[in-house]
Order: sequence, then structure tokens, then C-alpha cells
Amino acid sequence: MRAVGIILAGGGNERLAELTTYRTTSAIPVGSCYRTIDFPLSNMTNSGINKVAIITQHNSRSLHDHLSSPKWWDLGSKQGGMFVLSPYLVGTNSGWFKDTADSIYQNMSFLRRSKEEYVVISSGDCVYKMDFNDMIAYHERKNADITIAYRRVPDNEDIRNYGVLELDEYERMTDLEEKPLDPQSDLASIGVYVISRTLLIELLETISREGRYNLVRDVFARYRKQKRIFGYRFDGYWRNLGNISSYFDCNMDFLKRDIRALLTIEQPYIKTKPKDEPPAKFNARAVITNCLIGSGAILDGNANKSVIFRKVYAGENSQISNSIIMEGTRIGEGCVVEYAILDKDVVLSPGINIIGTPEKPVILSKGSVR
Repeated sequence: MRAVGIILAGGGNERLAELTTYRTTSAIPVGSCYRTIDFPLSNMTNSGINKVAIITQHNSRSLHDHLSSPKWWDLGSKQGGMFVLSPYLVGTNSGWFKDTADSIYQNMSFLRRSKEEYVVISSGDCVYKMDFNDMIAYHERKNADITIAYRRVPDNEDIRNYGVLELDEYERMTDLEEKPLDPQSDLASIGVYVISRTLLIELLETISREGRYNLVRDVFARYRKQKRIFGYRFDGYWRNLGNISSYFDCNMDFLKRDIRALLTIEQPYIKTKPKDEPPAKFNARAVITNCLIGSGAILDGNANKSVIFRKVYAGENSQISNSIIMEGTRIGEGCVVEYAILDKDVVLSPGINIIGTPEKPVILSKGSVR
């Protein structure tokens, strides 16, 4: 492969409330057995990119634990590898990355020591499946300096949460505005970029001298007239886990046959760190309909239209519906859980009801006891 990969996995996100109190967005559990980082990381390796840097910062302990071995993503070779890069103090370095471009600039040695022609940059907080070879081929056909993947945003989704592109009839970018109040198009960046390695080094050095630190605002938007920047339309499945609503909807998408097949059944597979638990067990009185159930779960009650992670226990006569139940949670006898997100290791005493609404699911933070 002629590209190295960079995954920006360091951002904090207060809009995800209790879900990011102890973890970064890239480490949030999704789809009964994955973490968010598994999707961009698998996309890299499935596209033949065997050298990937993952840049972390906020609440990164859980993410570092998940990434403890590169072999699960086929990144254990001598020719490539997985490089987990965090802020550090040395000399006059002040520590924390100032923004996305600065996080790459402070790890410039990764780019300088690489020999590959291109860099594929991806956000670490999105669930999607993409072959980066197609995007690189498009980048070359257009003789582009920079290529930005985008999608058309449907009317029922607020495009003001994204970077909004304007393109001419040749797909060349004429404008880019981050989270605009008055969007001028329905084309949203999905946080995936292709750029030559040498050009990225040059631009990062330039903006760093000027005290600029943001990749989108200070590189892509600022150089839109000086560089040949093109949009690459991506029509596949994509979700940004930017808030509670999008996180909930993403997990519910796994219950849809076509999306579940794309993300969990069809090759190339999304890889994750394996767990050695026994299969899930449904006891005699359990009634399970349209659910994903993780390994090691034991269910005595009823569950419908829910995503249930590993090692969950639900007692007799319990009712779980339209909910996300994370690892190690224990639900007592006769409990009702509806439109809720129960983080890891939650304990519900017998007879407790946790009931939210489709518009506002109830969230119980990690380790809560009710």
C-alpha cells in the first residue's frame, strides 16, 4: 500500500454526557461487541494500510487498553505496525495537543520516518465501512492535492453539526465552513482525507509557525484557493457518534438486516479485540426478539429490539426493550428497562423501572446502583 494511516482519536465530547466521563468517544462500546475505533482502524487494514498512527488525548486509558495488541487488526508486522501516540512533556513542550493539526505536528516523526506517498486521515468517532483504495484512486484521477470524503445530508438531519463543503461542477471544493449557522449546501464532510505525505508535512510546518492548529479550518479551508482540493462522494453507511441521539440510533441500526450484514457479516470484516467468554445463554422463560446479544450474557427475562453486550445478566420477568445494555450490567427480577442506555457494570435491584422516551433515552452512568 502506498499510504500510511492517521486516526484522530483524542477528542472529548461533552454532548455524550456520562458516556464519555471515563472514556474518549473512540472507545465507546457499540454494536454489542465493538468499540468505535474498530471501524476506522479496520477500514485502514482492510484497505491494505499496514502502518497506522492513532493519536489519543482525553480519557484515553480505556482506548489504550483496547489497543493493547496490534495483532487483532493485522498490524503486527515488522514492515508496518500500530503506533498509539499521546501528548508528552519534553523540553519546552507544553503537553496537551492544541488541536487536530497540532496533534499530528507534535508527532511529525511518524510522517518523516515513513516512505509512503500518501496519508489517509480519519476521525476516530465514526462508524462506517470504506475502501480507501477507491478514494486514493479518485485522488490520483483528479490530480488533487487534498481529497475530502463527503456525503449528502438528508433533510431530517441537522447539517450544522458538520463541516459543510461547496463544490463546483468538477467536484473541486470552492468553500468549506465548519459547523455553519447558515449552511450553503447539503454536503457534509465525513472526516476522511487523503493528502500526499510531503505536502502534509509542508502545510503543518507552515501553520505551526503562524500559531494555527486546526486541520479543517487552518489547512483545508484556508488553502482552498491555493491547492487543488476535491470532494469524494461516499454513499455507504456512516454515523458520527456526536451526541446521545446519534449514538442510540447507530446501535439500533445494527438491528436492521442490511446494515448488520454490511458491518458484521460481509467481508472484509470489522475486527475487534476478542473476548474469551462462553456463548450467550437464554434460559427457559426468556423471550428474545430482534436483539444483538454479546458473549457470556445470561437472560432469564424478555428482551426486544435491544443491543446487549457481553456478560450481561437479566433476571426472571425482567423486560428490556429499545435499549442499550453495556458489559457486566446486572438487571434484577421484575425490572423494566425501556429506551435506556445502561453503561458498564450497572446494577438494578429487583423491581426497578428505568423508562425513557425515543427522544430522550435515560442514561445510567458506569457502575450505577439502583
